[in-house]
Amino acid sequence: QGLRAAWLHESSFRLEVYLLVVLAPLALWLGQSPVERALMIGSMLLVLAMELANSAIEAVIERYGAEFHELAGRAKDMGSAAVFVLMMNVLVCWALVLAPRIF
Repeated sequence: QGLRAAWLHESSFRLEVYLLVVLAPLALWLGQSPVERALMIGSMLLVLAMELANSAIEAVIERYGAEFHELAGRAKDMGSAAVFVLMMNVLVCWALVLAPRIF
């Protein structure tokens, strides 16, 4: 139910799934070893997992009211920051795997 709810209500989750669908086959093709493939695909799966957690945080905060509270804003910002950090992890993993072949 959680995956379905995220798909229906979270546009960022849908976008990240679309990216996974496009990039996972590319990772399977470009990765030269099972470890490289696991790093490239696994890093993208971590983004999806954190996006689910971030959406859960936001849903709980919205459940308790729409009025502004500093801690609620901080919690939402931290969840979004965690997603961003994992997106940077995807870039780093892909760069470290692919850069030696390019340069």
